Amino acid sequence: MKNTKTVIVSLVALLLVACGQEEEPKTPVSAPEQQTIKEVEKEVAVEDIIEEEPVEEVTEALYVLNEANWSFKPISDAPEKVVLLTIDDAPDKRALEMAKTLKELDAPAIFFVNGHFLGTDEEKAVLKEIHNMGFAIGNHTQTHSNLKELAEDEQRAEIMQVNETVEAIIGEKPKFFRAPFGSNTEFSRNLVKNEGMLLMNWTYGYDWESQYQDAAALTDIMVNTEYLTNGANLLMHDREWTAAALKGIVEGLRTKGYGLIDPGAIQGVME
Repeated sequence: MKNTKTVIVSLVALLLVACGQEEEPKTPVSAPEQQTIKEVEKEVAVEDIIEEEPVEEVTEALYVLNEANWSFKPISDAPEKVVLLTIDDAPDKRALEMAKTLKELDAPAIFFVNGHFLGTDEEKAVLKEIHNMGFAIGNHTQTHSNLKELAEDEQRAEIMQVNETVEAIIGEKPKFFRAPFGSNTEFSRNLVKNEGMLLMNWTYGYDWESQYQDAAALTDIMVNTEYLTNGANLLMHDREWTAAALKGIVEGLRTKGYGLIDPGAIQGVME
């Protein structure tokens, strides 16, 4: 009888030990630790929301185009002593270099592109990089032809093909249009207007003239010309000498007290 009782006690003890080995007691989480876990989960959730819904910067319209000399007038109390920088014939060979120079100088500009410079993957990548740096993209026609020498269906093709190409590359159509040689027709004007683009020519430019195909000469004339006035629309091109002069031009204009117009603040292109 004594042996039987001993066996029973031993079995009970073994069962208790086995039960203890099946599941170790969990370490309780203290209140401060629970609070920390909740805060981390909350921060992660907030970051997810921010990434999914980025805040878009809204730019107020500050300038309106004056077609009398293609300059810009301030709206309300916007600064008067400003100019607009524009680069035509992009992206040929120097556009990306010029965009990087302008970016370093915190100088906004419009790059007017030709479709025949957007035929390769490399050229398309250049345009996308320029756009990603924050620069506005304008339409300068497909082949840089004089629109006054083309039939209406040819004019349409020159303009629409660039719009379609640019939209496929950067996800949006150009907001600005400049005709080669400043040569517009009634048809092109109406088409551009219907496409929601702002048509412009320029106030002055020199870099296609032989005497200014030199960085020093071009810098001097762009900064010291008699045509430099408030709101002036400055025309430059994707050229080696213009790329070399660009930093000096921007710094020279600023030394004279001129600010630079943000293309996104021009009336007529606001979304």
